[in-house]
Amino acid sequence: MKNMTKMMMAATLAVGTLAAGCQTAPTVTAPVTQPITSTALQAYDWQLVDAKRTNGQKVSQLFFDPAKPLTLKFFKDNGNDRVAFVNTCNNIGASYSVVNGNVVLGNVLSTMMACPEPQASFDTATMATVQGKYSISNNANNTPILTITNSNQVAHFKAVSK
Repeated sequence: MKNMTKMMMAATLAVGTLAAGCQTAPTVTAPVTQPITSTALQAYDWQLVDAKRTNGQKVSQLFFDPAKPLTLKFFKDNGNDRVAFVNTCNNIGASYSVVNGNVVLGNVLSTMMACPEPQASFDTATMATVQGKYSISNNANNTPILTITNSNQVAHFKAVSK
């Protein structure tokens, strides 16, 4: 009987050890940053989903009309890289280049309509938002996210199919 008890305990211990060894801990993967290239930027339209100042406050001027979020459209025009800032009151766009992984905006062109508030503030906030360091990563749903960071704010744009 004593040997039988020892065998039962050893068997229970062995099964428990095997079961514990089969468990896996969930792995957390850090977002993968993609290199900034004209091809990556032009693959999607980029729709603003969040913009916060360095103090954590939302840049409210960019969200006065949720049905018309700021959208960045990168494209080729006669072989030149261009970006249009969509849903602004004025038509605003610029040439751009990618230099050492950084987006450098060229001269910004804009119509000069006398826009009423809050549209005028939206246009001003747009120009402040698109200046900065660009990076692309994927969120938890594997959706590409364009982030623009400058000394005053951080803005996140989700990729939208063209």
